[in-house]
This record gives sequence, structure tokens and C-alpha cells, in this order.
Amino acid sequence: MLSFGEELTGNDLKKWADWSIGFFYWSPSVSQVYAELKKLEEHSLVTSRKVADGGVRGRRVYAITERGVEALRSWSSRDEVDMPVLKHGVMLRLYMGHLHDPEELKRIVRAHVDNLRDAAERAAQHAEHSEGEPGWAFSQMSLRWAKRYYEAEIRLAEELLDEIDAAAARFAESAERDPLGLPVPRDPGAWRSVPEDSEQG
Repeated sequence: MLSFGEELTGNDLKKWADWSIGFFYWSPSVSQVYAELKKLEEHSLVTSRKVADGGVRGRRVYAITERGVEALRSWSSRDEVDMPVLKHGVMLRLYMGHLHDPEELKRIVRAHVDNLRDAAERAAQHAEHSEGEPGWAFSQMSLRWAKRYYEAEIRLAEELLDEIDAAAARFAESAERDPLGLPVPRDPGAWRSVPEDSEQG
């Protein structure tokens, strides 16, 4: 956020992260923001100064340095494109769907869809709010992408509602259960036969 040409406090950075990169990457806590700012300042990637704010205590604002800009440019343009790490709490719960009633799984999915609709709407609002600032053109583009991403996930989630019934019916075919009510595998250890992923070069 400091690369957009403003001096900002740690709280400013947290707020800006919440309504921008938080839609598609990660939004740190306030304590994490200040901890990182301290490290960045120690490496001369940012500078800080206190400014009077009409109160007893002044505010400390941070600005990016030339060295910081170069480091950021180098990091964001590196050749490697990492595969995004997907940590999907809803899918993890559905993965363990054999422990739950299908209607409970549908409730989880519907709640997820409600959250996605809210996120898509907020991303769209923040993209529109960025319209008046030409320097935010790429930020606006990213927010519009986030809106489309959430809309695509809504479609995927809605498809799950039908798939839950199909999965429940197929699961019911495994009639044998152990004392805990868990399915007894027809072919124990079959998961070991799945080919291992090859190394990415």
C-alpha cells in the first residue's frame, strides 16, 4: 500500500489491506502490520516520522524508500509463479461429509454462498470506489477480478448442493460399518496406489 504514494500509519495500512488485498490474498492483523513495519524500517525499505495530530500523542506515518520500491518491484516481477495455496475450510468439512447428515452439509454450503455473495458485493463496491483515482487502476482491476472469483465460487458451491445428495446415496451403498459407525473399506490402503505428484521443475 505504501507504493501508492501516501504516508500511512500502521492502522491505515491495516484498513487499506482489509478493503483491497484482503479479497484475494490475506489481510494481516494490526500487530503483524507494525511488526513488519519495524523490520522493513530496520532494512531501510521504509522510513517513518511522527506527525502532530491535534492530540497528546502524534501519529507515526511510514513511507516507502527508493530501496523499498526496488525490492518490491524485484519481488513482484520474479520469474517464478507459485501455485496458490488453497485452504478451503468448507471443502474440508465436506470432505468429512460421511460424519454428517446431508442436510447439515447443505446448511454449511448455503451459509458459504451467503458469505460469498457478501464478499462479491463488497469487492464490487470497493472497485467502484477506486474509480476516481487513476493510480489505483491495477488495484481496481484486482478488485473486479475478486468479484468475478467469488461469483464463480458461488456457482461451484451451488452445484455442490445437488452433489451432496448423490454422494450421500453412493455412501449409503457401503453397508458395512464399524462400531463407531465409520465405513469399513472394501480395499484397505487403496489410497496408496494413487500416483505421486511429479516434482515441478
